[in-house]
Amino acid sequence: MNSSYEPVSEAAKNHRQKRSEKLIKVQKEYRRLLGRKIAFLTGIVLLITFAVAYIITLGPLGMTIPQVYETLLARYLPGIFNMDEVFEQVVWNIRFPRIIGGIFAGFGFGICGCVMQAVLKNPLASPFTLGISSGAHFGVAIAAVFGVAIIGGEYLLIANAFLFAMLCSLFIVSLAALKGATSETLILAGIAVNYLFSSLSQLMAYFANDEQLRLMSLWGMGDLSAFSWSKFGLFVAIFVICTPILLSKARDLNLMTIGDDSALSLGVNANRVRMVTMMVSSVLVATIVCFTGTIGFIGLVAPHMARMLIGTDHRILIPASGILGACLLICADAVAMNIIGPTIIPTGIMTALLGVPFFLYLVLKGKRKEFWQ
Repeated sequence: MNSSYEPVSEAAKNHRQKRSEKLIKVQKEYRRLLGRKIAFLTGIVLLITFAVAYIITLGPLGMTIPQVYETLLARYLPGIFNMDEVFEQVVWNIRFPRIIGGIFAGFGFGICGCVMQAVLKNPLASPFTLGISSGAHFGVAIAAVFGVAIIGGEYLLIANAFLFAMLCSLFIVSLAALKGATSETLILAGIAVNYLFSSLSQLMAYFANDEQLRLMSLWGMGDLSAFSWSKFGLFVAIFVICTPILLSKARDLNLMTIGDDSALSLGVNANRVRMVTMMVSSVLVATIVCFTGTIGFIGLVAPHMARMLIGTDHRILIPASGILGACLLICADAVAMNIIGPTIIPTGIMTALLGVPFFLYLVLKGKRKEFWQ
């Protein structure tokens, strides 16, 4: 009996050893790919750092990249670096806040677009699929035409845009909660609300005078000029709260790609995750939109680019979408400011002009497999 037992035991031992070696090989391959992805993201961050300095040099002032870095560092290390007063005014008070605002806005659009595409399982989903921008635009139209706003002063348009964007989001989420938070319900509700607020904005435009119509049109084109250091407090606070929540849902989003029922068997309530992520994304998008106006395609294009370059693991895909969104938005804004200077093209127009070719490329590729697989 011992002689028959030994070969079986040896075979089992060899099987376990081969399985262990295969597992180690898979883990090494995963770490290698993860390292390449992290290195790629680090390269994009370094590219953004260089792009910030280069973009600041664009214009009639004639600055160099070392002068830009010296001006920025002199703000915190005045004993080591010198700061020219003219450069300080242009760099620190005019151009740098606009670029930092663009980085935050692009990052927010990117991660929200990625999350919405995942929970809605729709490659055309973006922060504007749920009509959030049209709700904000209607808030601006109400303030411009009738002067109806929750607060006055310089925050009149911003506060009204945020209020109506959030009312739009709450309506959609409440409707989905009553009907069931399926991806189809959210998409259909978003389309309905988008058309509703777009029609109401057009009605406001019909009653507006020339100055009011101009204000509504400019806000609807999208721009980064509203950013200044005095307005960053609430903006950054919302980011600090919302971004970690979305990143923490990456594992749940990975499981939801295999189907709601399969995710539930693994302990993930897909409807609850869908409601939480959509609500948090709506808050973040509403905060961005009330400062920037309607800027499209960043939330649509950035996640697709990240998915093509990084893969479908949302633990890496969500921050990658944000980083690429930030890079796309500040580069589009730089082109808009300098392509036919001194005229500044609204940022929203430029993002659409640059985003449409890539969008058509995605459509014409004609891949058969689903985008989240």
